[in-house]
Amino acid sequence: METFATARLLLRPWTPADVDFVFDLYSRWEVKQFIGAVPRIMESRQEAVDRIEKLRAFDHPVHGFWAVQNKQDGELLGTILFKLIPASGEVPPVPSAETEIGWHFHPDAWGRGYASEAATRVLAHGFEQGLERIVAVTSPDNLASQKVCLRIGMQHRGRTTDFYNTECELFVAEQVS
Repeated sequence: METFATARLLLRPWTPADVDFVFDLYSRWEVKQFIGAVPRIMESRQEAVDRIEKLRAFDHPVHGFWAVQNKQDGELLGTILFKLIPASGEVPPVPSAETEIGWHFHPDAWGRGYASEAATRVLAHGFEQGLERIVAVTSPDNLASQKVCLRIGMQHRGRTTDFYNTECELFVAEQVS
């Protein structure tokens, strides 16, 4: 998986050394409350180990799951995901043909523009690789992520039940010819 840099951030593959951060991030209700149809916090460090193993095994030429790190001090801040979004209907859901961008950041990193900066870079990567359309979905109540979507140039397309077997706000970015 490719590594990317922005002015302040390094987007890199996850490593086993990141387990404690992953557990801290996903064991927080304020992070997990808007993730999934039935949000659930991570309850054990082993879940974090398993998550990192799964992320490290993911191999795709365009899609990926990046750890977002502050270049100045090396602090981990969150994650950017870029993958096929699950279509509603099947349980468990199966991937659609749409590419989704998303982010989960530690509360200590909120409000500093890190999600927007990292997501802007990953959107550019997707378009550089030939994608014509990228989507993001948020919980209707996740106003902070909706603001990030708008800040990075995505267009709000209203509510949808097309993904994740739940109602979401849909945002779309399209390649400009």
